[in-house]
Amino acid sequence: MDISGMAHVIVTAGDFEKTSAFYRKLLPAMGLSIVSDTEEIFYCVGARTAFGVRKPHDEFRGERANQWRVGLHHYCFRAKDRATVDEVHELVRSIGGTIVHAPEEGPWAPGYYSVLFEDPDGMRGEVNYVPGKGVLAEGAEFRTH
Repeated sequence: MDISGMAHVIVTAGDFEKTSAFYRKLLPAMGLSIVSDTEEIFYCVGARTAFGVRKPHDEFRGERANQWRVGLHHYCFRAKDRATVDEVHELVRSIGGTIVHAPEEGPWAPGYYSVLFEDPDGMRGEVNYVPGKGVLAEGAEFRTH
C-alpha cells in the first residue's frame, strides 16, 4: 500500500452557523477553495487536502468539542513558512477564534513552529511550519497540546 496523505477531515459543529462562519473566513484565506456551502455542510479543498464543517443532529446542537473525550483531538495544517503561521495567528484572533498558544517553537522536530487555536465550538486547530520532511526529532517526546 502507498498512501499519499490525508484526503479530508470533517468536523461536526455544535453551533453550525457560528462555526461555519469562522471557517468561511479562515479556510479561503489559507488557500482552500469552497466547493460546498449549504445548510448542512461547509467544505473546502486545496493544498492537497480538504476540510469540512458539518451541521450536527438536533440532539447534539449546542455541544462543544472536548479534545480529551473520544474523537478528534486536534487537526493541523502544514504551512510553507513561518510567516504563514504568524498570519494565521492574526487572522484567527480577528475572526473570533481563541488562541491557545501564540506562535512558538516546539520540540517535536527541528525548526517546528506553530500556532494552536480553538474555533467557536472549542475544536482545536493548529497550523505549523517544519522545515524539511518534518519528522520527529531524535529523542523528542511525542506529546499533544
